[in-house]
Amino acid sequence: MTSVLVIGYDPQGIPGIDVQALRAALEEDVVRFAEHGIDAAMTTVVHDGTVEPTLVASLTARHWDVVVVGAGIRRTEQLLPLFEQIVNLIHRHAPDAAIAFNTGVGDSLEAARRRL
Repeated sequence: MTSVLVIGYDPQGIPGIDVQALRAALEEDVVRFAEHGIDAAMTTVVHDGTVEPTLVASLTARHWDVVVVGAGIRRTEQLLPLFEQIVNLIHRHAPDAAIAFNTGVGDSLEAARRRL
């Protein structure tokens, strides 16, 4: 079965948003993969010392066909170092996985399918 890992920014680290609503939307994104016969998992990160161990654990947990990096990580200028770190960790720990980028919550499936 095709496998996809989605990496997003932890909603608790984003000031002024409805954390529960965003978590529900992220979970719905993963459900959409299952509806299309794709095994998907999501991991969230914050910009602190836990990024590397969190991602290494997720990236090495199994073989991933595609890793999707969320738009919230890429589009925020202050998170550029985090984005670079994530791409390099993917390259190092999931070298056979294609890398895809979504435009926001709700289109991770489409992003992954472009690389499948």
